[in-house]
Amino acid sequence: MKKSFLVGLTLIGLVLVAVLVLRAMDPDQQAEQEKALEVGFLPVTCHLTCPVTDFATKTSTGFHYISKRFTDWPTVAEAFKSGRLHATFFVAPLAMKLVEQGVAAKIVYLGHRDGSTVIVHKDNPARDLRDLKGQRFAIPSRYSNQFLVIRKLMKDLGMSPTDLEFVEMAPPDMPGAIAARSIAGYFVGEPHAAAAEVKGTGRVLHHAKDIWPQFISCVLVVSQKLMDEKPEVVRDLVRGIAESGEWAETHRDEAANLVAPYFRQDEKLIHFVLHQPPDRVSYRTLAPTDEEMMRIHDLGREVGILERDLKLSDFLDRSFIPTELQTPAALETYQKTSNAP
Repeated sequence: MKKSFLVGLTLIGLVLVAVLVLRAMDPDQQAEQEKALEVGFLPVTCHLTCPVTDFATKTSTGFHYISKRFTDWPTVAEAFKSGRLHATFFVAPLAMKLVEQGVAAKIVYLGHRDGSTVIVHKDNPARDLRDLKGQRFAIPSRYSNQFLVIRKLMKDLGMSPTDLEFVEMAPPDMPGAIAARSIAGYFVGEPHAAAAEVKGTGRVLHHAKDIWPQFISCVLVVSQKLMDEKPEVVRDLVRGIAESGEWAETHRDEAANLVAPYFRQDEKLIHFVLHQPPDRVSYRTLAPTDEEMMRIHDLGREVGILERDLKLSDFLDRSFIPTELQTPAALETYQKTSNAP
């Protein structure tokens, strides 16, 4: 009885403290918080438009879209499912899986095109996946499009699903694993593939664009709650991502410089990804089509990561995509003052 009473008093105390903090907060601070939205991202070039949009809206009079950095998919998924995050980038099959599990959310835009690479050790003479038969192959998640594409490529090459030993691995760990030869290869979003190239421990076996032209790895996902309660914010966010993508496409050096602190990575590595080759990753044509979304869905059903059929309307909403774009003022200023080569 005494314990329950003490717990009750503690809860009341916490509520009172929260109320006092809110009352003590400067009105400008309250207004600033109300005009900010956290958007989840991982430090991969598939999500480059997220920190660019953060920078572009930081000093705007509208909403500030704060890029919230994560390092793994399970943590992002948990934050989104719990309601702590209402907008984030996800690998496309994982977004569909969450909808299948009952999470009320929709894909509203893409993060990129291409930008993933299959890497093997520099001394490995493999010419295609058949030469890796029976060996360990790393993927970022079984709910990633990298996994679906590799499975499709294996099927096209006449391989069985068990011909490779798949291991899920955090992308930052993959370059070290290939250097140590603990895996035979991996397929991942940049710059974690290029990292092995730059270090001289790995070489490209396939670029995603050569396996699946206009490849999609990651998508922008928004909660149904945010779409219902603040559709104008969703529309503004999608516009920001679209404008950031267009700017990054034509200002690759500046984009590399800008996102390096957000990614906490060497900007030389990001420069390498955005230039070697120039079409390694693209930030244009980011409106998803019915055909490509259903292609991902159908592959997910084929390999068993989706357990039931979904309709396009269950997981896709293109109504927030803008028809006209312009360069945000903050990005125009940055490109004039940046020390990019």
